[in-house]
Amino acid sequence: MTAVAHEELVLDQAAVDALFTEARTANSFTAEEVTEEQARTIYELTKYGPTAFNAQPLRVTYIRTPEAKERLLKHMAKGNQDKTASAPLVAVLSYDSNWHEKFPEFLPAAAHLKAAFDGNEEGRHKIGNNSANLQAGYFILAVRSVGLAAGPMSGFDAAGLDADFFPEGNTHSFLVVNIGKPAENAWGEPKPRFAYEDVVTTL
Repeated sequence: MTAVAHEELVLDQAAVDALFTEARTANSFTAEEVTEEQARTIYELTKYGPTAFNAQPLRVTYIRTPEAKERLLKHMAKGNQDKTASAPLVAVLSYDSNWHEKFPEFLPAAAHLKAAFDGNEEGRHKIGNNSANLQAGYFILAVRSVGLAAGPMSGFDAAGLDADFFPEGNTHSFLVVNIGKPAENAWGEPKPRFAYEDVVTTL
């Protein structure tokens, strides 16, 4: 993996490697348990990332029991079912399209802004989806920070999953993240990453 500008880092190299340069998407996992303490810590770190209005629309549904896993597997794309079946813990990440109802809790100084979203369903979905996807990035880094591997996937029937797990209608899944200790050969060859010069423009 190409080194980054180490002299600019405020984290030690081991932390940078664990979070970024050596971290990989795992496709299979050992049977080692992901503890409740680890699962809680993942969220407790995730919640500090910025979101629009501090809304924090991400909702996390941990799938741990065999019964819940069996329900989830029915909604996964065939190519993802074995990956999810091997994970000791799976997180279904979704967003709450009624996030605005909690304005007095997440932004008490501007609680009056709730009224602007009461009749703006399109705006609520856009902000909820965008901010929850930001939080998904924080979530993956949090998984890595507790020494585990993440396997994020969008290959699933979101409408079917939502009808099964979230029938109330305001919770909308967008990512499934397999979590655990990576098994041997849990990933293939590293995939190419674009260089700075390929993607960055300075004006």
